[in-house]
Amino acid sequence: MDYHNEPVPEQTDELGLPEALDKKKEKKRPRFSVWKWVLLILFIVYFVVTSYRVPLFIKLGEYLVVEHKAQRADLIVCLAGEGVENALAAVDAYKKGLAPYIFRAKEFEPDGLDYLRERIKDYPINFDLFTLAIEGFGIPGEAILSSEDRVGSTIDEARTVRRFVLDRGFKSLILISTLTHSRRAWLTFQKIFKDDDIKMISLPSHYQLFNPQDWWTKRKYTKELIIEYEKLIYYTLAYFM
Repeated sequence: MDYHNEPVPEQTDELGLPEALDKKKEKKRPRFSVWKWVLLILFIVYFVVTSYRVPLFIKLGEYLVVEHKAQRADLIVCLAGEGVENALAAVDAYKKGLAPYIFRAKEFEPDGLDYLRERIKDYPINFDLFTLAIEGFGIPGEAILSSEDRVGSTIDEARTVRRFVLDRGFKSLILISTLTHSRRAWLTFQKIFKDDDIKMISLPSHYQLFNPQDWWTKRKYTKELIIEYEKLIYYTLAYFM
């Protein structure tokens, strides 16, 4: 018998089913690598942003703006920051008879101010410029209110305003801020006044030329929107949660 020409018997397992002689030669199922998933997700995100970027950008701009119907209140609160836009809006609200007083917090004095005032007497800071602008429209000085507390942020302003409002017995206030700042200002004051029966009305300044419909076409407002969203995220994590 020629054993060299005999076929090799196929190996079987205990159940009699054939086994592969060389398991290393078994075909492996192709795996969809992690990087392929990453590339797919990036492609989908790129497609969505490219196709819907204008409506998305408009929504981003609109979200920052909180504006209510104008109503009478006990106090106009003009937030610090952009002095010209906010001051002009505060003047308009006062001239329309929406409230008899305007409150504006005093910011921390800049470093070096004492030395500067040794050379230039009565050098104005933000609050001085605000007062000058308000009085320039014929609003009497006794209508401009403030406190000795110094502020450095929106949360500081909200806490200062709360102490002032509760001490004076005011029951309603109008918030004047820039358009881009109005969402964060509104949420901050809502948080600080959450346990108080105080009515708040947001009337942001339209003297700021921010437009939710085309802000990304102007470098100034693109930068401002990005920074404001960074601050909004920080405030959400630090104070609102």
